[in-house]
Amino acid sequence: MGKKGRDTRIKRQLAPPFWDIKRKEGQFVMRVDPGPHPGKRAYPLGMVLRDVLHVANTGYEAERILKAGKVKVDGVQRSEHNFAVGLMDVVELAMGQAFRMVPRNSELLSPITTDEAEKGLKLVKITSKTIIKGNKIQYSFHDSRTLISDQNLKVGDSCVISLPAVRIMNHVPFEKGSTALIITGENAGAVGKIEDIEDGIFSLPKRALVTFGDKSVELPVEMVMAVGSDRPMIRVS
Repeated sequence: MGKKGRDTRIKRQLAPPFWDIKRKEGQFVMRVDPGPHPGKRAYPLGMVLRDVLHVANTGYEAERILKAGKVKVDGVQRSEHNFAVGLMDVVELAMGQAFRMVPRNSELLSPITTDEAEKGLKLVKITSKTIIKGNKIQYSFHDSRTLISDQNLKVGDSCVISLPAVRIMNHVPFEKGSTALIITGENAGAVGKIEDIEDGIFSLPKRALVTFGDKSVELPVEMVMAVGSDRPMIRVS
């Protein structure tokens, strides 16, 4: 009889390097379901509860917490332990604590506490824009959300949106002088200034020169996210 469905687990040795798990503790670990974030850049929600936030001791306990409706992601109650949790997502627990997943100390995703005023806000990066029926503009964001807006924004810009109802509250242009967050690579989590932007050519992608501390690095724009003008609009580190 043929196999139905997809695997709900993967081998620990094949898990993304940034996952905070013990590689030799067992053979398998839960995997990320297809969803708002790529599997290689996301945690499964059950693992966030067990291995990242340490509010559960086992995967079974994490599932019990989720099935009881005690966890929200971006303001929406989630019960699937394989649900993808990624960049800038807000994980809110029933006891009132909220955490934003951000790059930090060269790690792709790490939780930081989020206060009451900011847990209903999220920074998202515009990944594409499309003209749809009625000559309206539909924007797509890095977390797979889409939004129709009259505002004329550019791909690469960032927006502060409200949660769970998605409305643009503010706009951060990706331009020289903007404050930026490095979201991948060995400098992930560093916050600095965009000093210059170089257009792409045949052999090189579009690049941004970012200065932070006493360092200046030139990175593909996909590795950089605008987060504010003089300072980040919400806490990202």
